[in-house]
Amino acid sequence: MEKNSLEKAILVGCQLPGDDDTRFEYSLDELKSLTKTAKGQVVSELSQKREKRHPATYIGKGKVEELVSLEAELEPDVIIFNDELSPSQVRNLSEKLQARVIDRTQLILDIFASRANSKEGKLQVELAQLKYLLPRLIGKGLQLSRLAGGIGTRGPGETKLESDRRHIHRRIDDIKHQLKVIVEHRERYRERRKKNNALQIALVGYTNAGKSTLFNRITEAGTFEENLLFATLDPMTKKMILPCGLTTLLTDTVGFIQDLPTTLIAAFRSTLEEVKEADLILHVVDSANPDYFNHEKTVYDLLNDLGIEGIPILTVYNKADKKHHEFVPSSTTDSVVISAFERNDILTLKRQIEDEMIITMNEYRVSLPSTEGKLLSSLKTDTILKDLHYNDDTETYECMGFILPSHSLSGQLRHFQA
Repeated sequence: MEKNSLEKAILVGCQLPGDDDTRFEYSLDELKSLTKTAKGQVVSELSQKREKRHPATYIGKGKVEELVSLEAELEPDVIIFNDELSPSQVRNLSEKLQARVIDRTQLILDIFASRANSKEGKLQVELAQLKYLLPRLIGKGLQLSRLAGGIGTRGPGETKLESDRRHIHRRIDDIKHQLKVIVEHRERYRERRKKNNALQIALVGYTNAGKSTLFNRITEAGTFEENLLFATLDPMTKKMILPCGLTTLLTDTVGFIQDLPTTLIAAFRSTLEEVKEADLILHVVDSANPDYFNHEKTVYDLLNDLGIEGIPILTVYNKADKKHHEFVPSSTTDSVVISAFERNDILTLKRQIEDEMIITMNEYRVSLPSTEGKLLSSLKTDTILKDLHYNDDTETYECMGFILPSHSLSGQLRHFQA
Protein backbone atom coordinates (compact mmCIF):
# COMPACT_ATOMS: atom_id res chain seq x y z
CA MET A 1 0.00 0.00 0.00
CA GLU A 2 1.37 3.43 -0.95
CA LYS A 3 2.21 5.70 1.91
CA ASN A 4 -0.37 8.36 0.97
CA SER A 5 -3.15 6.05 -0.22
CA LEU A 6 -6.32 5.73 1.83
CA GLU A 7 -7.02 2.57 3.77
CA LYS A 8 -10.22 0.79 2.82
CA ALA A 9 -12.65 0.44 5.73
CA ILE A 10 -15.95 -1.32 6.40
CA LEU A 11 -18.07 0.26 9.14
CA VAL A 12 -20.28 -1.89 11.39
CA GLY A 13 -23.04 -0.55 13.65
CA CYS A 14 -25.59 -2.07 16.00
CA GLN A 15 -28.86 -0.18 16.55
CA LEU A 16 -30.44 -0.75 19.95
CA PRO A 17 -34.10 -0.02 20.87
CA GLY A 18 -33.13 3.30 22.51
CA ASP A 19 -31.61 4.65 19.26
CA ASP A 20 -34.11 6.11 16.79
CA ASP A 21 -33.27 5.78 13.07
CA THR A 22 -32.18 9.41 12.62
CA ARG A 23 -29.95 9.34 15.67
CA PHE A 24 -28.37 6.07 14.57
CA GLU A 25 -27.71 7.44 11.07
CA TYR A 26 -25.99 10.50 12.55
CA SER A 27 -23.84 8.21 14.67
CA LEU A 28 -22.73 6.22 11.60
CA ASP A 29 -22.12 9.47 9.67
CA GLU A 30 -19.88 10.62 12.49
CA LEU A 31 -17.99 7.32 12.39
CA LYS A 32 -17.54 7.92 8.65
CA SER A 33 -16.12 11.40 9.37
CA LEU A 34 -13.80 9.95 11.99
CA THR A 35 -12.58 7.37 9.46
CA LYS A 36 -11.94 10.11 6.90
CA THR A 37 -9.97 12.07 9.50
CA ALA A 38 -7.87 8.95 10.14
CA LYS A 39 -7.13 8.78 6.39
CA GLY A 40 -9.51 5.94 5.69
CA GLN A 41 -11.99 5.43 2.85
CA VAL A 42 -15.32 3.82 3.70
CA VAL A 43 -16.12 1.17 1.09
CA SER A 44 -19.19 -0.30 2.80
CA GLU A 45 -21.42 -0.09 5.88
CA LEU A 46 -23.16 -2.93 7.69
CA SER A 47 -25.71 -2.46 10.46
CA GLN A 48 -28.19 -4.51 12.45
CA LYS A 49 -31.11 -3.80 14.77
CA ARG A 50 -30.91 -5.83 17.97
CA GLU A 51 -32.43 -5.84 21.45
CA LYS A 52 -28.89 -5.85 22.84
CA ARG A 53 -25.38 -6.26 21.47
CA HIS A 54 -24.23 -9.87 21.06
CA PRO A 55 -21.91 -10.55 24.03
CA ALA A 56 -19.47 -12.61 21.91
CA THR A 57 -19.46 -10.88 18.51
CA TYR A 58 -21.31 -7.50 18.92
CA ILE A 59 -23.58 -8.35 15.96
CA GLY A 60 -25.49 -11.62 15.51
CA LYS A 61 -24.09 -14.83 13.99
CA GLY A 62 -25.86 -14.29 10.64
CA LYS A 63 -24.53 -10.74 10.34
CA VAL A 64 -21.01 -11.91 11.14
CA GLU A 65 -21.27 -14.38 8.22
CA GLU A 66 -22.53 -11.53 6.03
CA LEU A 67 -19.53 -9.43 7.15
CA VAL A 68 -17.12 -12.29 6.32
CA SER A 69 -18.60 -12.48 2.78
CA LEU A 70 -18.43 -8.68 2.41
CA GLU A 71 -14.79 -8.73 3.50
CA ALA A 72 -13.93 -11.42 0.94
CA GLU A 73 -15.54 -9.31 -1.79
CA LEU A 74 -14.12 -5.86 -0.87
CA GLU A 75 -10.79 -6.82 0.77
CA PRO A 76 -10.72 -3.95 3.31
CA ASP A 77 -7.66 -3.05 5.38
CA VAL A 78 -9.68 -2.42 8.53
CA ILE A 79 -13.17 -3.12 9.93
CA ILE A 80 -14.39 -0.44 12.35
CA PHE A 81 -17.17 -1.04 14.89
CA ASN A 82 -19.31 1.87 16.05
CA ASP A 83 -19.08 1.08 19.79
CA GLU A 84 -16.35 0.05 22.18
CA LEU A 85 -15.77 -3.70 21.87
CA SER A 86 -14.90 -5.90 24.83
CA PRO A 87 -11.56 -7.79 24.72
CA SER A 88 -13.42 -11.06 24.03
CA GLN A 89 -15.46 -9.50 21.19
CA VAL A 90 -12.24 -8.24 19.54
CA ARG A 91 -10.68 -11.69 19.91
CA ASN A 92 -13.72 -13.57 18.54
CA LEU A 93 -14.16 -11.23 15.58
CA SER A 94 -10.42 -11.28 14.78
CA GLU A 95 -10.55 -15.08 14.53
CA LYS A 96 -13.27 -14.85 11.86
CA LEU A 97 -11.99 -11.83 9.92
CA GLN A 98 -8.73 -11.21 8.03
CA ALA A 99 -8.66 -7.40 8.28
CA ARG A 100 -7.74 -5.46 11.44
CA VAL A 101 -10.67 -5.19 13.84
CA ILE A 102 -10.88 -1.91 15.74
CA ASP A 103 -13.66 -0.06 17.54
CA ARG A 104 -14.79 3.56 17.79
CA THR A 105 -12.64 4.15 20.88
CA GLN A 106 -9.49 2.88 19.16
CA LEU A 107 -10.26 5.03 16.12
CA ILE A 108 -10.60 8.18 18.24
CA LEU A 109 -7.41 7.34 20.14
CA ASP A 110 -5.67 6.85 16.80
CA ILE A 111 -6.76 10.30 15.57
CA PHE A 112 -5.59 11.86 18.81
CA ALA A 113 -2.22 10.14 18.37
CA SER A 114 -1.79 11.65 14.91
CA ARG A 115 -2.96 15.12 16.05
CA ALA A 116 -0.92 15.55 19.26
CA ASN A 117 1.97 17.98 18.82
CA SER A 118 3.02 19.00 22.31
CA LYS A 119 4.92 16.72 24.67
CA GLU A 120 1.95 16.71 27.02
CA GLY A 121 -0.50 15.86 24.24
CA LYS A 122 1.61 12.93 23.09
CA LEU A 123 1.98 11.62 26.65
CA GLN A 124 -1.76 11.96 27.31
CA VAL A 125 -2.57 9.99 24.16
CA GLU A 126 -0.03 7.26 24.90
CA LEU A 127 -1.38 6.92 28.44
CA ALA A 128 -4.95 6.60 27.16
CA GLN A 129 -3.92 4.04 24.51
CA LEU A 130 -1.94 1.89 26.94
CA LYS A 131 -4.82 1.88 29.44
CA TYR A 132 -7.17 0.86 26.65
CA LEU A 133 -4.85 -1.86 25.32
CA LEU A 134 -3.79 -3.38 28.64
CA PRO A 135 -6.87 -5.60 29.16
CA ARG A 136 -6.81 -6.49 25.44
CA LEU A 137 -3.27 -7.88 25.33
CA ILE A 138 -4.13 -11.44 26.36
CA GLY A 139 -4.59 -13.69 23.36
CA LYS A 140 -3.79 -10.95 20.86
CA GLY A 141 -0.65 -12.60 19.51
CA LEU A 142 -2.29 -13.56 16.21
CA GLN A 143 -3.77 -10.11 15.70
CA LEU A 144 -0.57 -8.31 16.71
CA SER A 145 1.41 -10.33 14.20
CA ARG A 146 -0.78 -8.78 11.49
CA LEU A 147 -0.21 -5.18 12.59
CA ALA A 148 1.72 -3.37 9.89
CA GLY A 149 0.84 0.23 10.68
CA GLY A 150 -2.32 2.02 9.66
CA ILE A 151 -5.59 3.07 11.29
CA GLY A 152 -5.83 1.90 14.87
CA THR A 153 -2.11 1.19 15.23
CA ARG A 154 -0.57 4.65 15.61
CA GLY A 155 0.73 5.77 18.98
CA PRO A 156 2.70 3.49 21.28
CA GLY A 157 3.71 1.22 18.38
CA GLU A 158 3.91 -2.54 17.97
CA THR A 159 6.99 -3.04 20.14
CA LYS A 160 5.24 -1.62 23.20
CA LEU A 161 2.13 -3.68 22.53
CA GLU A 162 4.16 -6.89 22.36
CA SER A 163 5.97 -6.10 25.61
CA ASP A 164 4.81 -7.82 28.75
CA ARG A 165 2.19 -6.28 31.02
CA ARG A 166 4.80 -5.37 33.64
CA HIS A 167 6.64 -3.22 31.13
CA ILE A 168 3.40 -1.47 30.19
CA HIS A 169 2.55 -0.84 33.85
CA ARG A 170 6.02 0.68 34.28
CA ARG A 171 5.50 2.87 31.21
CA ILE A 172 2.10 4.02 32.54
CA ASP A 173 3.71 4.99 35.87
CA ASP A 174 6.49 6.82 34.03
CA ILE A 175 4.00 8.78 31.88
CA LYS A 176 1.91 9.69 34.94
CA HIS A 177 5.04 11.05 36.64
CA GLN A 178 5.98 13.14 33.58
CA LEU A 179 2.43 14.46 33.28
CA LYS A 180 2.37 15.40 36.96
CA VAL A 181 5.45 17.60 36.41
CA ILE A 182 3.84 19.23 33.34
CA VAL A 183 0.55 19.82 35.18
CA GLU A 184 2.37 21.43 38.12
CA HIS A 185 4.21 23.71 35.69
CA ARG A 186 0.92 24.70 34.02
CA GLU A 187 -0.69 25.37 37.40
CA ARG A 188 2.16 27.75 38.28
CA TYR A 189 1.72 29.45 34.90
CA ARG A 190 -2.03 29.71 35.52
CA GLU A 191 -1.47 31.23 38.95
CA ARG A 192 0.87 33.79 37.39
CA ARG A 193 -1.81 34.72 34.87
CA LYS A 194 -4.28 35.15 37.72
CA LYS A 195 -1.90 37.45 39.55
CA ASN A 196 -1.57 39.47 36.37
CA ASN A 197 -5.37 39.88 36.49
CA ALA A 198 -5.77 38.54 32.96
CA LEU A 199 -9.40 38.01 32.05
CA GLN A 200 -9.68 34.45 30.73
CA ILE A 201 -12.11 33.10 28.14
CA ALA A 202 -12.33 29.45 27.06
CA LEU A 203 -13.61 28.16 23.72
CA VAL A 204 -15.43 24.84 23.98
CA GLY A 205 -17.63 22.92 21.58
CA TYR A 206 -18.30 19.73 19.70
CA THR A 207 -15.49 18.67 17.42
CA ASN A 208 -15.53 20.40 14.01
CA ALA A 209 -17.88 23.16 15.24
CA GLY A 210 -15.39 25.74 13.94
CA LYS A 211 -13.58 26.63 17.18
CA SER A 212 -10.12 26.88 15.62
CA THR A 213 -11.39 28.98 12.72
CA LEU A 214 -13.12 31.33 15.16
CA PHE A 215 -10.03 31.34 17.40
CA ASN A 216 -7.87 32.41 14.44
CA ARG A 217 -10.29 35.15 13.36
CA ILE A 218 -10.71 36.78 16.76
CA THR A 219 -7.08 36.50 17.86
CA GLU A 220 -5.31 36.44 14.46
CA ALA A 221 -3.49 33.38 15.76
CA GLY A 222 -2.74 30.75 13.13
CA THR A 223 -3.68 27.39 14.67
CA PHE A 224 -4.41 24.40 12.45
CA GLU A 225 -7.88 24.66 10.95
CA GLU A 226 -9.40 22.13 8.61
CA ASN A 227 -12.72 20.41 8.05
CA LEU A 228 -11.64 17.39 10.08
CA LEU A 229 -12.65 16.05 13.46
CA PHE A 230 -10.23 16.90 16.28
CA ALA A 231 -8.27 19.41 14.17
CA THR A 232 -7.07 20.91 17.46
CA LEU A 233 -5.75 18.69 20.20
CA ASP A 234 -3.26 20.75 22.18
CA PRO A 235 -4.83 23.76 23.93
CA MET A 236 -3.54 27.13 22.78
CA THR A 237 -3.90 30.51 24.49
CA LYS A 238 -3.64 33.87 22.73
CA LYS A 239 -4.43 37.48 23.53
CA MET A 240 -7.75 38.86 22.30
CA ILE A 241 -8.46 42.60 22.43
CA LEU A 242 -12.12 43.60 22.76
CA PRO A 243 -13.51 46.73 20.99
CA CYS A 244 -13.34 48.69 24.28
CA GLY A 245 -9.58 47.99 24.47
CA LEU A 246 -9.75 45.33 27.20
CA THR A 247 -7.07 42.66 26.71
CA THR A 248 -8.26 39.10 27.42
CA LEU A 249 -6.71 35.64 27.10
CA LEU A 250 -8.59 33.21 24.86
CA THR A 251 -7.93 29.45 25.07
CA ASP A 252 -8.89 27.00 22.32
CA THR A 253 -9.61 23.49 23.62
CA VAL A 254 -9.94 19.99 22.20
CA GLY A 255 -13.28 19.20 20.57
CA PHE A 256 -15.85 17.23 22.52
CA ILE A 257 -17.55 14.18 21.02
CA GLN A 258 -20.28 11.71 21.91
CA ASP A 259 -19.06 8.56 23.62
CA LEU A 260 -15.65 10.09 24.21
CA PRO A 261 -13.51 7.19 25.46
CA THR A 262 -13.38 7.21 29.27
CA THR A 263 -9.60 6.78 29.09
CA LEU A 264 -9.44 10.07 27.19
CA ILE A 265 -11.76 11.95 29.53
CA ALA A 266 -9.43 11.01 32.37
CA ALA A 267 -6.29 11.74 30.35
CA PHE A 268 -7.41 15.16 29.14
CA ARG A 269 -9.07 16.25 32.36
CA SER A 270 -5.95 18.25 33.27
CA THR A 271 -5.89 19.83 29.80
CA LEU A 272 -9.51 20.93 30.22
CA GLU A 273 -8.70 22.45 33.63
CA GLU A 274 -8.17 25.65 31.60
CA VAL A 275 -11.95 25.80 31.20
CA LYS A 276 -12.47 25.67 34.99
CA GLU A 277 -10.35 28.81 35.40
CA ALA A 278 -12.24 30.82 32.76
CA ASP A 279 -14.22 33.98 33.53
CA LEU A 280 -16.43 33.24 30.50
CA ILE A 281 -17.00 30.15 28.35
CA LEU A 282 -17.76 30.52 24.63
CA HIS A 283 -19.68 27.42 23.58
CA VAL A 284 -19.33 27.12 19.79
CA VAL A 285 -22.10 25.17 18.03
CA ASP A 286 -22.17 24.18 14.33
CA SER A 287 -25.54 25.49 13.13
CA ALA A 288 -25.02 23.71 9.79
CA ASN A 289 -25.01 20.27 11.40
CA PRO A 290 -28.47 18.61 11.50
CA ASP A 291 -27.57 17.01 14.85
CA TYR A 292 -26.51 20.33 16.46
CA PHE A 293 -28.98 19.97 19.36
CA ASN A 294 -27.43 16.68 20.52
CA HIS A 295 -23.95 18.15 20.04
CA GLU A 296 -24.90 20.94 22.45
CA LYS A 297 -26.21 18.41 24.96
CA THR A 298 -22.99 16.34 24.73
CA VAL A 299 -20.87 19.41 25.53
CA TYR A 300 -23.03 20.38 28.51
CA ASP A 301 -22.96 16.81 29.84
CA LEU A 302 -19.15 16.71 29.62
CA LEU A 303 -18.82 20.13 31.26
CA ASN A 304 -20.96 18.78 34.12
CA ASP A 305 -18.77 15.67 34.32
CA LEU A 306 -15.73 17.93 34.67
CA GLY A 307 -17.42 19.78 37.54
CA ILE A 308 -17.63 23.07 35.64
CA GLU A 309 -20.45 25.18 37.03
CA GLY A 310 -21.13 28.80 37.90
CA ILE A 311 -19.15 30.17 34.93
CA PRO A 312 -21.22 32.29 32.50
CA ILE A 313 -21.64 30.65 29.07
CA LEU A 314 -22.22 32.50 25.79
CA THR A 315 -23.47 30.15 23.05
CA VAL A 316 -21.98 31.01 19.65
CA TYR A 317 -23.96 29.46 16.79
CA ASN A 318 -21.32 29.33 14.05
CA LYS A 319 -21.53 28.77 10.26
CA ALA A 320 -24.56 31.06 9.87
CA ASP A 321 -23.90 31.15 6.12
CA LYS A 322 -24.52 27.39 5.92
CA LYS A 323 -27.01 26.88 8.74
CA HIS A 324 -29.33 23.88 8.55
CA HIS A 325 -32.83 24.61 7.21
CA GLU A 326 -34.39 23.36 10.46
CA PHE A 327 -31.96 25.24 12.72
CA VAL A 328 -33.54 27.10 15.64
CA PRO A 329 -31.30 28.42 18.45
CA SER A 330 -31.83 26.18 21.48
CA SER A 331 -30.41 28.84 23.76
CA THR A 332 -32.72 31.86 23.47
CA THR A 333 -30.71 34.01 25.89
CA ASP A 334 -26.97 34.59 25.95
CA SER A 335 -26.47 33.45 22.37
CA VAL A 336 -25.32 34.91 19.07
CA VAL A 337 -25.52 33.57 15.49
CA ILE A 338 -22.42 34.31 13.40
CA SER A 339 -20.13 33.22 10.61
CA ALA A 340 -16.48 33.15 11.66
CA PHE A 341 -15.55 34.44 8.19
CA GLU A 342 -17.65 37.64 8.44
CA ARG A 343 -15.74 40.60 9.85
CA ASN A 344 -18.93 42.30 11.11
CA ASP A 345 -20.05 39.09 12.83
CA ILE A 346 -16.71 38.89 14.66
CA LEU A 347 -17.19 42.48 15.86
CA THR A 348 -20.75 41.62 16.97
CA LEU A 349 -19.40 38.63 18.91
CA LYS A 350 -16.71 40.71 20.62
CA ARG A 351 -19.32 43.29 21.69
CA GLN A 352 -21.52 40.47 22.99
CA ILE A 353 -18.53 39.17 24.98
CA GLU A 354 -18.16 42.66 26.51
CA ASP A 355 -21.85 42.65 27.50
CA GLU A 356 -21.48 39.18 29.07
CA MET A 357 -18.40 40.26 31.03
CA ILE A 358 -20.09 43.41 32.35
CA ILE A 359 -22.68 41.24 34.14
CA THR A 360 -19.90 39.72 36.27
CA MET A 361 -18.12 43.05 36.89
CA ASN A 362 -18.46 46.03 39.24
CA GLU A 363 -19.17 49.50 37.90
CA TYR A 364 -16.71 52.28 38.73
CA ARG A 365 -16.82 56.08 38.34
CA VAL A 366 -13.56 57.90 39.02
CA SER A 367 -11.92 61.29 38.50
CA LEU A 368 -8.24 60.87 37.72
CA PRO A 369 -5.73 63.74 37.94
CA SER A 370 -3.77 64.29 34.73
CA THR A 371 -0.70 62.96 36.56
CA GLU A 372 -2.25 59.46 36.73
CA GLY A 373 -1.43 58.56 33.12
CA LYS A 374 -0.27 55.05 33.98
CA LEU A 375 -3.51 54.24 35.84
CA LEU A 376 -5.57 55.64 32.96
CA SER A 377 -3.66 53.44 30.52
CA SER A 378 -4.38 50.40 32.74
CA LEU A 379 -8.10 51.23 32.75
CA LYS A 380 -8.08 51.13 28.95
CA THR A 381 -6.46 47.67 28.72
CA ASP A 382 -7.55 45.94 31.96
CA THR A 383 -11.17 47.10 32.35
CA ILE A 384 -14.17 47.82 30.15
CA LEU A 385 -13.90 51.61 29.89
CA LYS A 386 -17.29 52.85 28.67
CA ASP A 387 -16.90 56.62 29.03
CA LEU A 388 -13.86 58.89 29.19
CA HIS A 389 -13.70 62.66 28.93
CA TYR A 390 -11.40 65.41 30.19
CA ASN A 391 -12.85 68.01 32.59
CA ASP A 392 -11.13 71.35 31.93
CA ASP A 393 -12.46 72.91 35.15
CA THR A 394 -11.03 70.27 37.50
CA GLU A 395 -8.21 69.15 35.17
CA THR A 396 -9.21 65.53 35.68
CA TYR A 397 -10.20 62.57 33.49
CA GLU A 398 -13.77 61.50 34.23
CA CYS A 399 -13.99 57.73 33.73
CA MET A 400 -16.88 55.28 33.89
CA GLY A 401 -16.51 51.57 33.29
CA PHE A 402 -16.58 48.05 34.68
CA ILE A 403 -13.91 46.01 36.45
CA LEU A 404 -13.61 42.45 37.76
CA PRO A 405 -14.13 42.45 41.55
CA SER A 406 -10.88 40.50 42.03
CA HIS A 407 -8.75 42.88 39.96
CA SER A 408 -5.90 44.57 41.83
CA LEU A 409 -6.85 47.97 40.32
CA SER A 410 -10.12 47.94 42.32
CA GLY A 411 -8.27 49.05 45.46
CA GLN A 412 -6.49 51.91 43.67
CA LEU A 413 -9.72 53.19 42.13
CA ARG A 414 -11.35 53.71 45.55
CA HIS A 415 -9.01 56.68 46.10
CA PHE A 416 -10.37 58.46 43.04
CA GLN A 417 -14.10 57.73 43.26
CA ALA A 418 -16.15 60.49 41.67
